[in-house]
This record gives sequence, structure tokens and C-alpha cells, in this order.
Amino acid sequence: MKSLFEKAAVDELLSRIEKLTPQTQPQWGKMSVDQMLAHCVAGLDMASGKINPPRVLIGRIIGSFIKDMYSNDKPFSKNSPTDDAIRINGSRDFVKEKQRLKDSILVFSQNGLPGVTVRPHPFFGKLSPEAWGIGMYKHMDHHFRQFGV
Repeated sequence: MKSLFEKAAVDELLSRIEKLTPQTQPQWGKMSVDQMLAHCVAGLDMASGKINPPRVLIGRIIGSFIKDMYSNDKPFSKNSPTDDAIRINGSRDFVKEKQRLKDSILVFSQNGLPGVTVRPHPFFGKLSPEAWGIGMYKHMDHHFRQFGV
């Protein structure tokens, strides 16, 4: 599976971001394109430890049993649940969010494995830096597919 610690995967995501416009509509789900961009930034903020949401109860119960799905080869399914800590409400400035996401991807990638949080994922629990890199790629791939890019 691709990882945000691989240049080719980073280049691919940056190219896909460029295909988004303020008019791009989702193929499923409720987020607008500007909310999706901000949501992806928040996910990277979580992976790098800038935000530290608490573990959710259901994650404490079953997260460790299914955490392999975070970094395996299978894409995330449509309408997967979103943690409240990275749920985006209200409209955002598309141009600013697009640039923030590109910058966040580059910083996360450049910081490498040492830049990943040691805090647990709110649902899946403790993850290795490698799993975070794969999971963050899968997360963005999921949302880019949601918006057809």
C-alpha cells in the first residue's frame, strides 16, 4: 500500500488536489469540497500530534481487533464514520484550504517517521509511524475518490 512517506504517493496526491475546484461535487457523503480539504488537514494534524483527540469508547472496545484495516491494501469504504475531532462544519475558503492541504502533506512527508505522533488513534489505538503514513494516504485517497479525483 502507498504511504505519505513515499515521494510517488505524495506527488500523486498533490496532482489529484489540483483537479479539485470549488464546484467539485461529492459522489457520496455530506461534505463539501472545502470541508473535505479542511478535514484532510485535520487528519494530518492528528497524525502529527498537533491535535490529540481522546479515544472513543467503541474504538477502545474493538479498535485493536480491526486496526489492520487502517493500513492494509483495501481502500476505506464509502460513508465511513468520522471522528468528531476532525469533523468540519460550516463553509471554508476553498483556495486557502487547498493550499493548507498541499502544505500539510509536504510537511508530514518531509518530517518522516520521527514526525508522527506517539498518541493513539482515537479509534484504532496505538499505530506505528509506518501505519500512520499508510493510513493517511488511504484517508486522502478515500476522500479524493469521494470527489472523483
